[in-house]
Amino acid sequence: MGKKTHSHSQNHSNKLRGSNKKAKSAKEEKELLETVDSLLRLTTLPTHGNIAQSLECQKQITVYLDRIKYLEDKLLRKQNKISASNAPTIESQGSQRDEETIKNFTKWLKENGAEIHGCSIVRFEGYDLGIRVDQDISQNSLVIAIPRKVMMSVDSAKKSMVQDLLNKVEILKNMPNVLLTIYLLIEKISNNPFWRPYIDILPKSYNTVLTYTVHELEELKGSPTLEIALKQIKSIVRQYAYFHKLFWTMDDPVSELMKAKFTFNEYCWAVSTVMTRQNKIPSEDGSSAINALIPFWDLCNHSNGTISTDYNPELDRSECLAFRDFKVGEQLFIFYGPRSNSDFFIHNGFIYEENENDVYWIRLGISKSDPLQEKRRELLDKLEIWSIAEFCLKKGPNPVDERLLAFLRVFNMDEEKLDHWLKSEKVLDLQHPDCSLDTALERKSWAFLETRLNLLLASYKTKIDEDRHLLSGEGLSENVRLAIKMRLTEKKLLNDCLEYVHEMMQK
Repeated sequence: MGKKTHSHSQNHSNKLRGSNKKAKSAKEEKELLETVDSLLRLTTLPTHGNIAQSLECQKQITVYLDRIKYLEDKLLRKQNKISASNAPTIESQGSQRDEETIKNFTKWLKENGAEIHGCSIVRFEGYDLGIRVDQDISQNSLVIAIPRKVMMSVDSAKKSMVQDLLNKVEILKNMPNVLLTIYLLIEKISNNPFWRPYIDILPKSYNTVLTYTVHELEELKGSPTLEIALKQIKSIVRQYAYFHKLFWTMDDPVSELMKAKFTFNEYCWAVSTVMTRQNKIPSEDGSSAINALIPFWDLCNHSNGTISTDYNPELDRSECLAFRDFKVGEQLFIFYGPRSNSDFFIHNGFIYEENENDVYWIRLGISKSDPLQEKRRELLDKLEIWSIAEFCLKKGPNPVDERLLAFLRVFNMDEEKLDHWLKSEKVLDLQHPDCSLDTALERKSWAFLETRLNLLLASYKTKIDEDRHLLSGEGLSENVRLAIKMRLTEKKLLNDCLEYVHEMMQK
C-alpha cells in the first residue's frame, strides 16, 4: 500500500515537473519570438543619417541579439537533452578540422572526379588551412580541377529541399547569395551525408564584421569602412530576423527542419561561409553566371597575381592553373581579383597589406549654394561624372584617377573657364594630367584635394605611428587587430596620396 502511494506521488511529481518545463519552454519561445520581432522592426527602419546614429542603432541591435543568443542556446540545449539522441550535435560535427577530417574530405573529392596535382591541405601560421605545394609546379600548369557535382551552387539548391520555398520567398529568388546561404545551412542541419565531408572542412568561425562587438567596430571611427560594416551587419541581422519569423510561422518541410536548429550564430556562420567563398560559374544550361561554393579551391589563400581559374564547359568543371612557378614547400596562392582591403575586410575577414589594387573611396559633390552649380553640373555631364559622386584614390605612383582629376578642375574653375570648356570640343582633355590649364587653377585644384586629405586623416582617432605601436604589442583580440590594420592601410594610402599632391603642387 505504501509503495503504491509513493509511486503515485512520484508520478504526479514527475508530471508536474514535466508540465512546468513545458510551460517554461513555451514562455522562453514566446519571448524569443517577441524579441526577434522587435529586432526585425529595428533593422527595417531607414538608414541613419550619420555614423553616430548608426553606431547607436548597432548598440540597440546588440542588446536584442545578446538576449536572442541566450534564449536560442538555452532552448537548443533543452531540445538536445530531450531528444536523447546518440547522434552528434550540429556544433560537434567535424569541429576539430583534424587530419582525419582532411583525409575524408580529400577522399570524397577524388571519388567524385576532382583532380589535385602536386599539392595538399595543411595548416599555415597566420592563415589557418591552406594549400601546400608538394612538388614543383610550373606556371600555367593545371593544379586543381573541381567538377560541378561537388559544387554547392544556385542550381543544386533549386533541386534540393529549398525549391519548396523558392516560389514563396522573394528574397531567395532575387538574392542568390542568400539562397546559397539557406541551402548550405539546410544541408548542414539535415546532416546530409553527401555534403558532410565538405561542411566538416569549412572553418567553424570567421573574422567577418558579423562577429564584431560595438567596441571593436568603434576602432574604425574615421574610416569609411565603418559605414559599410554597419550597413552590412544591419542587413544580415534583418535577414536572420526575417527567416526566423518565416520558419516559425510556416509548416513546410524546410521550416519544420529549420525551426528546431535555426539560430543567429548558425546563420552568421552560413553567411560568412558564402561571403568568404562564393564564386561565379556558368549555370547548367549555360545561360547565365551563378553563385557557387567550390570545394578545395576555396581553401587557397590570396596574393597579388592574375586570375588563373576558369570554367571548362566541355569537362563541366572549374580549373585552376598556377599563375606563377611554385616550389616545394611553398603555399599555393591564387588571385581573388582586383579588390580593395576594405572589400577583403568586410567580406573575407582579412587585410592584405601588400595589396596592389587597394583603393580609398572619397565622396565629393557640388554644393547647391554654389552660384556656379548649374554650369559645373553641365560640364560634369559632358564628362559623364555625377555632380555628387564617389572617387577612388589608388595605391601606387599615380593615386589620382582621371575622373577625380577632372572633377577637381571643374570644381575649382571660375565662370570664365567654365564657359570656355563648355564650348570646347576637347572637354575630355580635362581628364588628362598634361592638359594645358592655367597654373593658378591647377594649384587651386591640388590645394583643394590637399585640404580634403588632411581632413580625412584628422578624422581618425589615432596617427599612423600609434597604430604601428598598438600592433606591435600583445593582448589585442583578432578583431581589434584587424580593425587597426584596416585603418592603418587607409591612412598610409591617404598619406602617400598627400605626398603625390605635394609633388604636383611644386610643378
